[in-house]
Amino acid sequence: MTPATLPQAFSTLLRRDLTLAYRRRSEMINPLLFFVLVTALFPLGISADPALLREIGPGIIWVAALLASLLSLETVFRSDFDDGSLEQLLLSPHPLSVLMIAKVLAHWLITGLPLLIVAPLLGVLLNLSGDAMQTLLITLALGTPVLSLVGAIGVALTVGLRKGGTILSLLVLPLYVPVLIFAASAVASSDAGLQVSAHLSLLTALLILAISLSPAATAASLRISMS
Repeated sequence: MTPATLPQAFSTLLRRDLTLAYRRRSEMINPLLFFVLVTALFPLGISADPALLREIGPGIIWVAALLASLLSLETVFRSDFDDGSLEQLLLSPHPLSVLMIAKVLAHWLITGLPLLIVAPLLGVLLNLSGDAMQTLLITLALGTPVLSLVGAIGVALTVGLRKGGTILSLLVLPLYVPVLIFAASAVASSDAGLQVSAHLSLLTALLILAISLSPAATAASLRISMS
């Protein structure tokens, strides 16, 4: 039997994770529901004033997106660790860092992309302008992959720990802060009619940096956790 090539192994792992997520729909739907409910509760708890909601809306949506991403992180490796397939990945002849890209891509398609799709509805709820809505979608497209890439490192470090959720939050949340600041600032600046190219350039740089470093760091963290 001919061993699978690296592209075949990559696509097989990606399809497997997407299939498992489809079979466990609750893991896919819960972060999305959390994102929508948290954002929708702010107008009820603070004020329904359209001007106020328009001012604080970018921050609300991005904090909700960050927490929803954090809520879903443990699903990246948990089932693989429980059924032993994570050890098989470590024994694979293919580069583990490349396989980690497939895992993170699957996580973003399951959790990040749905946030991107429903964000315009929440933007309408929070009275965002058309320009701010467009910038919000761009920041989510650039920022949510960074959340998945950085979060995968933390999950890899804590995958073998019982009740590692608290440690995971302490590890990952400080690293999420730059994304939150640049993304929310970009949306707010766009709503005020200011230039946002600098904010988007910084977000793009963070994404490139995360794509460059995160797969190798995640692979090394997994080897440490499983050794």
